[in-house]
Amino acid sequence: MPDPTASRRRGRGPRAAEAIFDTTLRQLAERGYARLTIEAVAQDAGVNKTTIYRWWPSKPALLRAALSHARALDIDIPDTGSLRGDLIALTEQVIALLTDVRTEAVARAMLSGTGLPDGELAALSHDFFADRFSREQPVFARAVARGELPERTDPKLLMDLVAGAVWTRVLLRREPPPPGFARDVVDAVLPA
Repeated sequence: MPDPTASRRRGRGPRAAEAIFDTTLRQLAERGYARLTIEAVAQDAGVNKTTIYRWWPSKPALLRAALSHARALDIDIPDTGSLRGDLIALTEQVIALLTDVRTEAVARAMLSGTGLPDGELAALSHDFFADRFSREQPVFARAVARGELPERTDPKLLMDLVAGAVWTRVLLRREPPPPGFARDVVDAVLPA
């Protein structure tokens, strides 16, 4: 199966990929995973369903691509010159994603569907977070090279603690993070 995202970079693939991804995420947020259909995505995105099926043969494949490649969920990996600065910048981006009306609804839909019997959405969530964590690796590699972290540090644990605080505050407690929350979380988590 061709990778449509890589193909788009070479000039092939569905021209409407971004519209398809945006529509997929919007419908996930509005309808939930169980009622998300490729046919409805195609209709709302203004493309033939055969276009979608050519590149993404199933609902999980389409949603995996949307979660990985939609601009709405994109983050920039910072390079501020310090681990603390990079983690604060990453945390601020997570806060922005979880407090934006469009992307917050996607996160809620992902959380609410993890108990589906077939486990498809749980697998997609796992893949999404694994992809994000792989993108964040340069932050920790640079920190180790600068001597800010010992090599034995578990970067996944650090990200779980930092991002988990944001997800808990915003999505579970439904409280807006106060000013300076990203800084306070990072300072509470980083080793002395």
